[in-house]
Amino acid sequence: MKSKSILALIITSVMLPLRLTAQKQQPQACTVKAGDYFGWKAQRVSNRWVTLTFLPQLGGRLMQLEFAGHSYLFVNPKYRGKYIPPEEAHGKWINYGGDKIWPMPEGENDENHWVLQSSALDDGIANFEILSQGKECSVRLTGQPDVNTGMRIIRTITLGASTPEVHFHAVMENIASHPITWSIQSVSQYDLVSHDKPGDFNHDLWAFTPRNLSSNFPDGFHVRYGLAQDPAFSIDDDLFRLHWTRFANEVWLDSQAGWLAVVDKSSSYGMVETFHVDPKAEYPGKTTVIFYKNGPTVNFDSTGATSISSTDTAETPYYMEAEINSPMATLQPGETFAFDTTWHPVSLSQQPRNVATAGVIAAPLTLVREGGTVRLKGKLSVFAPGQLVAVVFNRGGVRIAEHRLNDVDPSKAVTLDTPIPLDEHASRISIALKGEQGQDLGILSTALLAKEEPTPP
Repeated sequence: MKSKSILALIITSVMLPLRLTAQKQQPQACTVKAGDYFGWKAQRVSNRWVTLTFLPQLGGRLMQLEFAGHSYLFVNPKYRGKYIPPEEAHGKWINYGGDKIWPMPEGENDENHWVLQSSALDDGIANFEILSQGKECSVRLTGQPDVNTGMRIIRTITLGASTPEVHFHAVMENIASHPITWSIQSVSQYDLVSHDKPGDFNHDLWAFTPRNLSSNFPDGFHVRYGLAQDPAFSIDDDLFRLHWTRFANEVWLDSQAGWLAVVDKSSSYGMVETFHVDPKAEYPGKTTVIFYKNGPTVNFDSTGATSISSTDTAETPYYMEAEINSPMATLQPGETFAFDTTWHPVSLSQQPRNVATAGVIAAPLTLVREGGTVRLKGKLSVFAPGQLVAVVFNRGGVRIAEHRLNDVDPSKAVTLDTPIPLDEHASRISIALKGEQGQDLGILSTALLAKEEPTPP
């Protein structure tokens, strides 16, 4: 019996490392599973980083995104678990929350403006299909034809197995028998309830997008609705900043950078939305990005007297919309137009300075000579897990050295304060991200190495 026990121990000691190695080498996977969400029938798309919760019954909207235990999107408690079909809403808009696609321009001017209301577009039942899962999860939500706008929205959402990046492919299809002209708009409602104080709003929620230096708007932005002098809006180093305050406002921007960021400084979670801007295209109201702050408004009665609308959170709940417009598109019957956006959930607790392919730069790279070394300093957040690499170039632009730095992932912001050997031929240094499989994911930040000052005699 003793010899059997020893043999079993030997076998276990040999096999356990092999099993652990095999588990480590197993490809990561993402899954699609049906489930319940506050009483709604839901479909969840998940990998090790994020869970996306879709509600086909409510227009196929993405109702929630959870990243590293943090939930981003607003779910209206007033309608939680409920469904009011468009024919029962009688034109009233039912604000369930979440993320969805709307047409632009919006308004009541004529048939070429979309009236915000319960409709086939916003909350008609969508058809849900699983296109793939495993190495990559891709689902398609096909909305109902909307006779008011003459369109149908078909949305394909893709999540890989190894990163939290979410890719959205929205298609507008002309289902009418005549030409239609619309922009399609990505509308994301972010939750602003305080994490620490029940009943209060988040006092440290920010939104950012770069200002267009050749803007059509005098200040680089246009307050289309609400208080024009709202202190929530400011410009810092050509970056538009919104610090959320509880007062209704809608601000339009013609930003050309192709990104916006929503940053919750209190919890250190951020969301970066990226998209392509065509500088030659026509956009609705010449606007590419819109932020809407929900809250009380100023009202005027028949005598001109003013009052503030309800501050009851049941009537004016805490949320903000980040909206991205596509170019205007004219479609003949049966034609389609597509608009692509990508979400990058990250750990981020401060104002972004720039967004690169591989991540967010909160503090650009700086280089400090220290004898025979150069110290790399900077702050950033990455969009995918992997390893940071310092790439050294000479004056001719030739790569002369690489130095492996930190292992990184999107759930942890990175503060660089790292020395590397100083090559006498070095002229500039770039921080690049290598993926978990060693693939090049792009440059994050670059800095020139200042010439060494001669030592005074």
